[in-house]
Amino acid sequence: MIDIDKIRRSAGIIGESDHIHEMIALIGQVANTDISVLITGESGSGKEVVSRAIHKNSRRKFEKMIVVNCAAIPAGIIESELFGHKKGSFTGATEARAGYFEAAHKGTIFLDEIGELPLETQAKLLRVIEQGEFMRVGDTKIQKTDVRIIAATNRELSEEVKKTNFRQDLYFRLKTINIHVPPLRDHLSDIPLFIERFGLEF
Repeated sequence: MIDIDKIRRSAGIIGESDHIHEMIALIGQVANTDISVLITGESGSGKEVVSRAIHKNSRRKFEKMIVVNCAAIPAGIIESELFGHKKGSFTGATEARAGYFEAAHKGTIFLDEIGELPLETQAKLLRVIEQGEFMRVGDTKIQKTDVRIIAATNRELSEEVKKTNFRQDLYFRLKTINIHVPPLRDHLSDIPLFIERFGLEF
């Protein structure tokens, strides 16, 4: 049995409409697995809230959840941020550094705006999903990681695949489980609940 209220409270999800109930039920079905999840929805719809609900109801809930905004990291350093780097691997790399995937070991990594990842980085992410391994920038030693990957996008990734901006094999691996976060205009009956919540907060 899926405890809708428990999942809702765990991440502060607001809503009693059918759209929200269906979304929470899907969160409950996938949370306790290690399957990669793709969360889709418009900007501001609450994709990060959904990712936290998945993590907090998973077997990894007592481990770290690392949130990475892929759109906010310049393309030139994103691989170093995700996978770490070896000392001397590029100008300014004065010491070895672990990346987000090492930091998230045993926990969850949330890759927000995954559609912004460069193609070369997408290939390395696919390797992490399929084999649980990666290499630091400038290193030849394979690193292993045990991490649950949750990705989110406000783009239509199937269209990005057609435009060759996004790898088809990575898209297929991610979209096995797709949780769509509805915009508020699709569940207007929940507006009084939002008013009540924000009224109490303010």
